[in-house]
Formats: sequence, structure tokens, C-alpha cells
Amino acid sequence: MVHWLVRSLRFARSEFVRGLDGVNPEEGIIRFESINSLSWMVGHLANQENFYWVYLAQGIRIAPELRKLVGTGQPASTPPLDEMWSIWREVTSTADNFLETLSEPSLSKHLIFNKKEWPENTGTLLLRNSHHYWFHLGEGMAVRQLLGHTGLPQFVGEMIAGSYIPGEE
Repeated sequence: MVHWLVRSLRFARSEFVRGLDGVNPEEGIIRFESINSLSWMVGHLANQENFYWVYLAQGIRIAPELRKLVGTGQPASTPPLDEMWSIWREVTSTADNFLETLSEPSLSKHLIFNKKEWPENTGTLLLRNSHHYWFHLGEGMAVRQLLGHTGLPQFVGEMIAGSYIPGEE
């Protein structure tokens, strides 16, 4: 069975997707003052998963240009929304190959970067990644409101996919 922290990340992903459902490519690249575009947010989250779960964990390089385009500390950008969703889907699918192997003991291990242990263990990275989705989902909902969108999700969706199961690792 997939570890509950992985299911929690998948739930955060699904809520992020649900929160941005209906955004068209033109709206995806609009910026309001210093707020990043929705397309940037999609690419930014793909970039984090790409680094943690694809590159560090599996040694695979997907979309190496993401870091410069949407990485933390980089200049603001407005990449095409459809392109960012395409990369996000490829990255998360590849990330899941690693994430599905995680168990309680492996969560305390540290991934290796430049021949050194990454400071945070795998479990903490999973929590950071999940919380990162929630952060940008809130930001994305604010952007959608500024765009004039109505009928937006008002609360966390169906929890069955992210449910806690007592006694589970």
C-alpha cells in the first residue's frame, strides 16, 4: 500500500488541479503586480517535484530548464500554461515511480545531492512538497478571483483519496 504521506501529496496535487480547472491559456500568463502567474505556479511545483523525486531520488533529468524559468529566486516569468501542465504531468508521473516505493523506514533517509546528504529527510521533503501545493493553491485561488472567476471551490474536496487509515505506517 502506498504510504499515507504519498497519498496526502497526491491529494494536494489533485486539489491544486481542481483549483485551477477552467483557466484558459491566456489567463494562465496574467500577472497582477507582484503575484506570479498561474502558469508559473504550475511550473514551479513541477520544478520542486522534478528536483526532489525525479532528479535527486532517481537520477533522471526531465525539463532541466524549469529551474531557471520558474525556480525560487529567479526573475518573474509567464511560461505557456499548456506547456507547464504538460511538464507537470510528466514530472508527477515519473515522481510517482519513486514515491510508490516509500515505506516508513525509507522516510527517515536522506537523498543525496553533490555526494552529500540533503539536509531534510525524505519524509520532511514530502511534507514540504505537500504544503507547497496548498500554499500555491491559495495564491492561485486569489488570482482566479482577481480574474473575475466565479463558482470556485470553497473548501477542501472529497477526502477519500487522502484519508488517514488507523494503524497504517
